[in-house]
Amino acid sequence: MSVYVGNLSYEVTEDSLNAVFAEYGSVKRVQLPTDRETGRMRGFGFVEMGTDDEETAAIEALNGAEWMGRDLKVNKAKPREDRGSFDGNRGSYGGRNRY
Repeated sequence: MSVYVGNLSYEVTEDSLNAVFAEYGSVKRVQLPTDRETGRMRGFGFVEMGTDDEETAAIEALNGAEWMGRDLKVNKAKPREDRGSFDGNRGSYGGRNRY
């Protein structure tokens, strides 16, 4: 059970985000990705909840809610896409050779 949380303030900590979601159930893990170059938070995070019902309750309550001066975007996290490697021959032509 993973929830995407977007439009976060750059002042958010894992502990503060955990406290907000704990009101809706058990929080297993909080992740706040940071920029590789600056080390600064990227403005979004992921929260893993204990059950689907807890996840749904948190999404319904927090999506669009104002927190720390920002309107949160909260929804079910989508699986990470496999970006693969770039193939210069395919480019934006979808694999069809135009030459």
